[in-house]
Amino acid sequence: MNSDPIALGEEQSAFLWSLEELSDLVSHSGNASETLTNIVNLVHRRFDTDVCSIYLLEPDRANLVLAATIGLRPDSVGRVRMRLTEGLVGMVAEQLRPVVVPDTSTHPRFKYFQDAGEDPYRTFLGVPVTDRSVLQGVIVLQTSEARTFGEADVRMLAAAGAQLAPIISEARAVGQFVAPVHQRLAAIARNLWWSWDEDSTNLFRDLDPVLWRACDHNPIALLQRTPIDQLEVRASQLALHGRINHAYRRLQEYLRSKHTWGGRHASVLCAAPVAYFSAEFGLHESIPIYSGGLGILAGDHLKSASDLGIPLVGIGLYYDQGYFRQRLDRDGWQQEEYLDVDHRTLPIAPALHDGVPVTVEIQTRTGPIVARVWRIEVGRNSLLLLDSNVDGNSPEDRQLTSRLYGGDQRIRIRQELLLGIGGVRALAALGISPGVVHLNEGHSAFATLELVRRRMEVEGIGAEEAQRRVASQVVFTTHTPVPAGHDRFAAHLVEEHLGPARDALGMSEQDFLGLGRVDPYNQGEEFCMTVLALKLCHRANAVSSLHGRVSRAMWKPLYPALREELVPIGHITNGVHVNTWLAPQIRAVYDRHLGANWEERSSDTLWEAIERVDDGELWEAHQTLKSRLIDEVRRRAVQQAERRAESPSAVAQWRRVLSPDALTIGFARRFATYKRANLLLQDLEALSALLNNPRMPVQLVFAGKAHPLDVPGKAMLQQVAHLTRDPRFLGKVVFVEDYDIDLGRHLVQGVDVWLNNPRRPLEACGTSGQKVVLNGALNLSVLDGWWAEAYDGSNGFAIGRGDTHSSLDVHDMRDAESLATTLRSQVIPLYYDRDRDGLPREWIGRMKRAIRTLGWRFSADRMVMDYVLKSYIPAAGGTSSDGSRF
Repeated sequence: MNSDPIALGEEQSAFLWSLEELSDLVSHSGNASETLTNIVNLVHRRFDTDVCSIYLLEPDRANLVLAATIGLRPDSVGRVRMRLTEGLVGMVAEQLRPVVVPDTSTHPRFKYFQDAGEDPYRTFLGVPVTDRSVLQGVIVLQTSEARTFGEADVRMLAAAGAQLAPIISEARAVGQFVAPVHQRLAAIARNLWWSWDEDSTNLFRDLDPVLWRACDHNPIALLQRTPIDQLEVRASQLALHGRINHAYRRLQEYLRSKHTWGGRHASVLCAAPVAYFSAEFGLHESIPIYSGGLGILAGDHLKSASDLGIPLVGIGLYYDQGYFRQRLDRDGWQQEEYLDVDHRTLPIAPALHDGVPVTVEIQTRTGPIVARVWRIEVGRNSLLLLDSNVDGNSPEDRQLTSRLYGGDQRIRIRQELLLGIGGVRALAALGISPGVVHLNEGHSAFATLELVRRRMEVEGIGAEEAQRRVASQVVFTTHTPVPAGHDRFAAHLVEEHLGPARDALGMSEQDFLGLGRVDPYNQGEEFCMTVLALKLCHRANAVSSLHGRVSRAMWKPLYPALREELVPIGHITNGVHVNTWLAPQIRAVYDRHLGANWEERSSDTLWEAIERVDDGELWEAHQTLKSRLIDEVRRRAVQQAERRAESPSAVAQWRRVLSPDALTIGFARRFATYKRANLLLQDLEALSALLNNPRMPVQLVFAGKAHPLDVPGKAMLQQVAHLTRDPRFLGKVVFVEDYDIDLGRHLVQGVDVWLNNPRRPLEACGTSGQKVVLNGALNLSVLDGWWAEAYDGSNGFAIGRGDTHSSLDVHDMRDAESLATTLRSQVIPLYYDRDRDGLPREWIGRMKRAIRTLGWRFSADRMVMDYVLKSYIPAAGGTSSDGSRF
């Protein structure tokens, strides 16, 4: 046995294992992980401790990784890493000597690793493992009960380490051929950049397509469920090593690059970044902390800020049950199901300051609320999520962040207290001093109160002056003209939860409540979060041109001395993150005809080249995506039917729904009554004639969720569900359950027409229609939201002329008639007007015009650049001149 010479006494000699026992440790399959697991089992049994772990030195010889354990969380293997200068394990390796600690929590080198699950264990014994005088790793024993590790224990474990060193060394050497594959894949998976990088996404999918779908496209779950040696086999079979290294290298280059639009135009934000507050973030389907458009917009905002190099930190809440999973019962009624989200399968980690997990505390009249802070890396930027499910909180407060938009008004105000005040305190605890605070909707408006308190404390000024100074750095975006979308709270709830904040500001209850009232002296008026945000910001915007006009009219009472057109609410029209929503098949067309890095050039002249794309090439790409959508709809429809235990014949029918030859119209959004999902269903006989024309067939795909408390919305959804079982519409009308980002991606990429028929002017923007543009579909929409400023007569289709009526019944009747007429006279004939090559030339002409006139205008890059130039830089004090004041 060739190991370091250690003077063995009788105790150690009796401890050593026989050669036969040692040979049994080595995996016959050459699996390094199995060998190391055998070793920790052997040592664990001999020493009778709660934990036995092996940490191996990584190839860079600067870091240790947990390679095998008995007692810690199994899924922490390969995830818990530390530098040699960190933690007790690092100290063993750094000093190359045994370390005994009776109580780890009191030791200055103790470091907490959230993923390890070592909270219950206090005593620690670690010894270095060296082979031929070369450090290989560390063996660690831990116990939860108080236990004294004496000199004999130390000598015995050192002797065991010496005897096992050659086997550990060999396992480490074998594992190094595998570990870089796993480590690089894990590094890619931990940054959400992969989710909008096509090559990286394909890399994970190709490792195991079936498991990839079963894991909801979650790369961390995929890696956890795939043994390391199997990863190596799969990577070798598919020759993935080069692709893995290329993806890893591109991620590092992306993160390090300083040559960005933000670096050129927004350098003032480098020292003081943007803090972007939102109640939800829709980043990817595997991270279910979003419900709909507001969250998707926030996620796209973060991604584009990263691509542009805009220093930005997102602040939200971590919902460990997320938004509900939607299931329809046999009668078509929506049922909600909440599932626990395992944070260990998400790319999140505790937010640390000086190596210590960050927590925040907010006082209320009835006691404190405590939250821990998680961090998600989103490209070059980070998202911080507050989580109240921590020890010390009451059972009620531990559930506070469990569900998105769940519970009553008391839960809602506590969530918003945590998001706003807690979010500002989380930034401060991490040493982040933002130059701009962007409130994405009023849910986070309490942040302004904490900013005022801190300004008073730091600068020694009064509340009124602090409010004025804070307002100059606050940007507020309002998203809804629907009154129910603006949170309002009764005075007693505000005093219960904001009373300590009011005390700190030195304000009377009347004056404090006045911050959230249109009429500060109206004691019957509830406290409105939007009013608070508008009063404590200098820059407010709506999310489309029409929405800006509606918002100025809506909030005119807040500015009685101003004419409506002078109400200080502008607009920045929303956009969508191109790389998230663009189909690879269409991207290939753009790459060929627009040139390299076309997505970085927001210019209408660049898009003139679309007109030179061969009609057949564009049409073929679209048809491929349409077939892909139909396959996905059929797969989900069959799953739905099997879950409801429908008959084999019914399941067989669902397997054949939709036809690739039929004009396919998609309607997918929240089932709120003002969005009128049933507008086309007013005359079912006429609808049947429209859909069942054998020469020009039409089919409808619906998706969307109703809020759990929205009974009228659920009833509208049920009406659509019943239609799918009507013999007249079998196979031609389909409702797909559980609308999420993944389903949305299939829909916006594969439909022919995107239907949007809200009751004007209640649609603030409607970004789903923007997503279909670059993918070659056409919009059929009411002239509301973004479409009111986008439609030019030949880049899609309009429902009505933008008229409204004081009677909702008349308004809806007119729009229903216009929708049916537009379909019969324009949309359907144009789609089926084919030439001798089978191509709808005029339809394709509209596709090209939509792409050319709308693609660059309604991207999230353009949106974020508008925010930077028109809001962020002025709020951060980075303008060189302000001509508007001359």
